[in-house]
Amino acid sequence: MRKFIASAAFAVGLAFTGAASAQNVGIATSNPGSLFHNIGTAVANAANEAGLNATIQPATSPNQYIPFVASGGIEFGVANLQEVAYALEGKEWFEGNANPDLRIVGTIMPLREAIFVRADSGIRTIADLKGKPMVDGYTAQNTILPQLDAMYATAGLTRDDMQPVNVPSVVAGADAFMAGESVGFIFAHGAGKVREADAAVGGLYAIPIDGTDENLAKAREFWPVAFFTEIEGGSTPGVTETATYFAYPQVVFTNANVPDDVVYEMAKALYEGKETMAASFPPFNQFNPDELAGDIGVNEYHPGALKFFEENGLN
Repeated sequence: MRKFIASAAFAVGLAFTGAASAQNVGIATSNPGSLFHNIGTAVANAANEAGLNATIQPATSPNQYIPFVASGGIEFGVANLQEVAYALEGKEWFEGNANPDLRIVGTIMPLREAIFVRADSGIRTIADLKGKPMVDGYTAQNTILPQLDAMYATAGLTRDDMQPVNVPSVVAGADAFMAGESVGFIFAHGAGKVREADAAVGGLYAIPIDGTDENLAKAREFWPVAFFTEIEGGSTPGVTETATYFAYPQVVFTNANVPDDVVYEMAKALYEGKETMAASFPPFNQFNPDELAGDIGVNEYHPGALKFFEENGLN
């Protein structure tokens, strides 16, 4: 259920001014080559075009920088909805470390993800991975293991069915694949690292999901916000024909203490900046600005975002 939180400032008629146009803000992302670095760069471009002075600050993974944003170390971040929810409540890899000041600015395009293998490997289904060396571990990026679990579950497999090749992050996993240490790697469709791997090995194949209701239920046991989406053949590396893939919502988030007018301007930049963001990172073509105020479950929207939603009929 969408959480709309009232603001005392709004109750007395807060006036938004042009002060945010001169505001310097940071956007936390993961490392270059990763999806969230691409997303953060695109968001920064839209924010700069809208008048905010935005710069990105890369870190290894969202499970490192989400608490940094929550504590006020930087104004904004980009991540997936499920991980922000875990951080908010102090669950899973954030166990015992709740971050109650996390707030959502808006939902953006979905993350569409796959396990990629060499096009000439002969591997065509997730079941074909059984017994083979596969990336695992993800000590610096805990969010990946349950996503692998979710994908494997659709084929009746678990991570124990593979030979683990331990890596700290998705970027390192792609590097291990290119070095021949693993038969596959998990990554987001459209990310720069996927294009790099595609060129390095002479072509990739993105293993599709059998998109049944039963498989979706299995996947959601490990990744509750998961859904399946269809990707057109030839539209992105590794997708040779139209097929179904694993997906989940992405968000721009902030903390409760960032000024309302600054968050308002960021929400406005997202709503009006699809063309700029898509020019920077084509997967933003999947972004629907009218869904900026999407369902965020246990999370809460920042009052500055709510103000923008109310003014533009998005709530």
